[in-house]
Amino acid sequence: MSQPTRQPDRNLIDRYQDFRTRRFLKHERTYANLFPRWRTQSRRRLLVVGLAITFACMFVVSVLSAVNMRWAPLAWLGACIVFLPLWTMLQIVSGRQGDAPEAALDEYEVQQRNSARSIGLTITQYLMLIPIGYLLIASIYLQDTDADVAYAGALMSLAVLVFGGCAPAMILGWSRPDPEQ
Repeated sequence: MSQPTRQPDRNLIDRYQDFRTRRFLKHERTYANLFPRWRTQSRRRLLVVGLAITFACMFVVSVLSAVNMRWAPLAWLGACIVFLPLWTMLQIVSGRQGDAPEAALDEYEVQQRNSARSIGLTITQYLMLIPIGYLLIASIYLQDTDADVAYAGALMSLAVLVFGGCAPAMILGWSRPDPEQ
């Protein structure tokens, strides 16, 4: 008598990916009809430009923190207040394609997403050289470094990391054509 074949237990990663896919599809259904006029390519590009300006402001604020501008943290807070709704809207109107699980996308969308992620990683790696260089140079040439140097370096790093994390969705939001009606 033959033994019934038992399927191997699915590992933790497979179960998590299934959970991510179910959650993604549920959220996609929930937000599918939100901001219908913002789903065009031109409107998505406005959101991307707004985000780029916000990231530029964040980086300028981090540089101003390095030169001891005491009001800089308030400007950083203002940039964050602008960033959050812009980022949320871009994610909704672009269908969160930049961080969608593979099972929720077709082959072409997976290819686009992976390409955008690769570009985002490259951007992050190169831009991280700026805060790293700043921290290295400041620690070498400014012997009595204080909290302003560390704070400014942390803000620069945070601005670069958030930009790099948002880059795939920004790339897809910019380059994808209008959805078919």
